Amino acid sequence: MPRVLIAGCGYVGAATADLFRRANWEVEGWTSSPESAAALAAKPFPVRAVDLTDRAAVEEAADLCEVVIQCASSRGGGAEDYRRIYLQSAVHLHAAFPQALLLFTSSTSVYAQSDGEWVTEESAADPAHESGRILRETEELVLANGGTVARLAGIYGPGRSALLQKFLEGRAVVDPGSERFVNQAHRDDIAAALFLLAQRGLEGGAILDSEERRIFNVADNHPISQRECCEWLAARLERPRPPVSPVAAKRRRGNSNKRVSSAKLHALGWLPRFPSFQIAMAESILPAADL
Repeated sequence: MPRVLIAGCGYVGAATADLFRRANWEVEGWTSSPESAAALAAKPFPVRAVDLTDRAAVEEAADLCEVVIQCASSRGGGAEDYRRIYLQSAVHLHAAFPQALLLFTSSTSVYAQSDGEWVTEESAADPAHESGRILRETEELVLANGGTVARLAGIYGPGRSALLQKFLEGRAVVDPGSERFVNQAHRDDIAAALFLLAQRGLEGGAILDSEERRIFNVADNHPISQRECCEWLAARLERPRPPVSPVAAKRRRGNSNKRVSSAKLHALGWLPRFPSFQIAMAESILPAADL
């Protein structure tokens, strides 16, 4: 029975751990605090508090694993947080698990394209913001050591949707002028993608035999404009449409505008359960929302 470590057993990590456990993998989860570990005490696998930024702590807690999935979150922190939580943690995990397949969850924010074009894993990934550059540095480290990179689009799912939350709180606005695209991936579909990549990584094969081939976008492959999102929510919830802002909002990760393709992951066999914003909202997110 193969063994996987979920290094960052949070919103995405816990769902991923559950999926591996259901597939009869031996699972262990690590969280950033004893409180987070205690909240997962009922899980059918051990969850421990291990500080990924502390090399000694990581090496002390390490045990034999075939796969290590690094999916800790900076929770909106700054560049220094990114460097500690992503780059330094990747260094520590690789040192502690030199024989394991390391799977790093990066972000599609590394694509800085701004004209609404489709981007693939072969597109330029030259982020203008420092946090994105640190993600790219971490990606290069992981790839150079034989690992795999999953670039996640905006994460949403039960109990989590930044767009829905802004809409319900009356803070949503539509950017003026050109249509800005929203790229998202449902939590459960991300978990399924990570499971698939772990399986294929252990099996080997041509699709994972080079650094270029070991980068995968994880998005629902049906980008939708910000305006369409807001109009759909307004119609579904019978509420007013958000206003159009006189100026484009400034975003922490830059004002990119692109459509993220996950065709490469689909070709590997990934079949998302929630392939569009409308399906995810109607079947998973709105039923769980406090409306």
